[in-house]
Amino acid sequence: MGAGVLAATLRLATPILLAALGGVVSERAGVVNIALEGCMLVGAFFGVVAADQSHSVVVALVAAMAVGAGLAAIHAVAAIHLRSDQIVSGMALNILALGLTSYLDYQFYGTTGTPSDLAGVPDIEIAPLAAVPFIGDVIAHQNAIVWAGLALVVLIQVFLFRTVPGLRLRAVGEHPRAAETVGIAVRQTRYWAVIASGMLAALGGAYLSLSVAHSFTDGMTGGRGFIGLAAMIFGRWTPVGALVASLIFGYGTALSFSLQGASIGDVRVPVQLLSTLPYVLTILAVAGFVGRSRPPAADGIPYETEGHA
Repeated sequence: MGAGVLAATLRLATPILLAALGGVVSERAGVVNIALEGCMLVGAFFGVVAADQSHSVVVALVAAMAVGAGLAAIHAVAAIHLRSDQIVSGMALNILALGLTSYLDYQFYGTTGTPSDLAGVPDIEIAPLAAVPFIGDVIAHQNAIVWAGLALVVLIQVFLFRTVPGLRLRAVGEHPRAAETVGIAVRQTRYWAVIASGMLAALGGAYLSLSVAHSFTDGMTGGRGFIGLAAMIFGRWTPVGALVASLIFGYGTALSFSLQGASIGDVRVPVQLLSTLPYVLTILAVAGFVGRSRPPAADGIPYETEGHA
């Protein structure tokens, strides 16, 4: 297991991790947000547009997260206020995001593609670590969003399990009726949780377009929002667990890249087969953990307040 593969694992795990964290926040409040894939996609596209127009990476990231929040807010209205089926609502928004970004990409950039001189998110070099053998090669030159993702794991873990607002959010996802009885605003809490999940997923999408590809291509998220949901389940709806699961999926992707050109005996392993490795891991994780993991008790269940019951 070389340092290069581990460094790539961190980079490749980051968008999955950010989507998984979004899923944790939303589902801990009782709302299933399948639209994380769509939030990632609009974050990737509008991050590029904002970077192109403003030449500022800060503006680009803010714009990406704002649009992700907007898409998530639509899902929140459908799921919380209209009490629609949360899976159907999320999938509809994913389809909308795919079509909308493809259409706008053509309208903005035609067939030439996005500019190559976009303001990208910089890497952060940690000089003391760079001198440490092996470890320096893994973490000393990682992107700023990679570090932000790791910091968010700690912050969200502490928020959910060590603060009063986090306890209230979890109460809304476990026993909303009891939470409302003690004065917690169930709907408002769920709205903010879903919007925050959209912002986190959109940040993951912006990372893909501004830090990895430095451009936008149709459907570039490649199902990472769905893999993020699998990581959330694998991690038992906790930020630290989501990090571990995301690293496993990231390692699978990094390994598939490093094994390209490999052969078994005289037979070369097809690249297409190797590229399926992350998705195979996702299927195995979901198949093995969905039945064993217990989601929040009110997850995915629409709630009607006492005044409207």
